[in-house]
Amino acid sequence: MRTAAAERIATQINGVPSGGGGGGGGGGGGAPDLVVHRDDLGAIGNDAYDLRTRLSKEGDHARPATFDAAIALTNGNFASGAAVLKVHDRWQTQLKTLLDSCAHISNHLDYTKAQHAKEEVKVVGDLPPISKLTEYLQ
Repeated sequence: MRTAAAERIATQINGVPSGGGGGGGGGGGGAPDLVVHRDDLGAIGNDAYDLRTRLSKEGDHARPATFDAAIALTNGNFASGAAVLKVHDRWQTQLKTLLDSCAHISNHLDYTKAQHAKEEVKVVGDLPPISKLTEYLQ
């Protein structure tokens, strides 16, 4: 199995896979190649950032009124005051989790985009020496 895998890899490195061109993975019957478009990553990261910004403003809109209602109900000896306060606290916890998740997604995609750009520069920089080596081996 190792020998067969090594031969497949050597074939893929040394030439175009049988059944079609390279890149898209559509012609050879195998799995498609991983393709990352920095513009796509940036757009998704911006959407996550925009969602976080909107949530931080609009997600907190009812908090003060809910808290005031919970306190008023509790002070009026209504049992539902504790339940409303519990809803208030649960909402705050869930909102914070969602805000943190949006920030994490945005930051991760920004990082991925930057790392992909660095890798691209490295690969492009590594190609000329490999091309020279291939010239000498032929």
